[in-house]
Amino acid sequence: MQGVFRSNLIKGCGLVIFMIIVLICMVASVILGLTHVNAAMVIDAYTHFDGSNQHIIIRQERVPRALIGASVGASLAIAGALMQGLTRNPLASPSILGVNAGASFFIVMAVTFFGMTSLSGFTWLAFLGAAAASAVVYGIGSLGREGLTPVKLTLAGAAIAALFSSLTQGMLSTNEKSLDTVLFWLVGSIQGRDLTLLLAVLPYLVIGWLVSLVISPKINTLMLGENVAKGLGQNTIIVKMVAGLVVVFLSGGSVAIAGPVGFIGIVIPHIARWFVGNDFRWLIPYSAMLGATLLLVADIAARFVVIPSEVPVGVMTAIVGTPFFIYLARKGDFK
Repeated sequence: MQGVFRSNLIKGCGLVIFMIIVLICMVASVILGLTHVNAAMVIDAYTHFDGSNQHIIIRQERVPRALIGASVGASLAIAGALMQGLTRNPLASPSILGVNAGASFFIVMAVTFFGMTSLSGFTWLAFLGAAAASAVVYGIGSLGREGLTPVKLTLAGAAIAALFSSLTQGMLSTNEKSLDTVLFWLVGSIQGRDLTLLLAVLPYLVIGWLVSLVISPKINTLMLGENVAKGLGQNTIIVKMVAGLVVVFLSGGSVAIAGPVGFIGIVIPHIARWFVGNDFRWLIPYSAMLGATLLLVADIAARFVVIPSEVPVGVMTAIVGTPFFIYLARKGDFK
């Protein structure tokens, strides 16, 4: 009993440390960039706003960008952790299983055929696309006598992601105006995003964060095996449906704001397991903090790679995530 208490105390202290790191990264995100800004300017921008360029940049660009980066990074990491737990597939993530591609396809279709140009109108389309992609991938992966397996799920996700990506590129190639509207968004970016975009999806993200914490003990039970979970009285179908809805909320909301930022959902849960193991009661909050940290750091780095221009943050996360994905695939720790 004392050992369990000590272990939880260490994990709790670690979580507090990562929370502080996230706050430090958010402050760095506000301060660092092409335009010189310091902490005093940030405080003055909200207490003694004078309309200067620095104050406008802080209030309209830097602070919203830091809040969006932290929210999107945490959401994608939690979604990836839940997907890996539900499918018992270490390669599962919103980007690998086609969820992000589905959300992007629905948004580009609306831009191409219905002339939608406002990012604020993308929210429900992203949710719908994420849900449709999840249902199709899960359905295809469940076909056959063996039922749903990690390998079949990964292959189905890759196929659906490729399909949606091809259809998206096809629509954009026939409509140059649509390409100009969504090109920078499609590669994943939080640059120039207005705070109203975050506020529009924040209720769904918060619901996703809270529900993921509530169901985390049930995910632990489900990880023991479906038959064991049922034997312990768990309604596994309800748990999977709720977890799936959380994934749709988190990944769809993130895509609506920042576009399809990849690899956070696959990389972060594995890093979190190095600290807390497979206990989802700790894995979920650790993934949230680490995901927020990674996206904020990637976004800060993206500002200095090709000064005075910026690299989309999706490119930076891909640079980190691709070698990690190759490592997991070569490790072959799934079947």
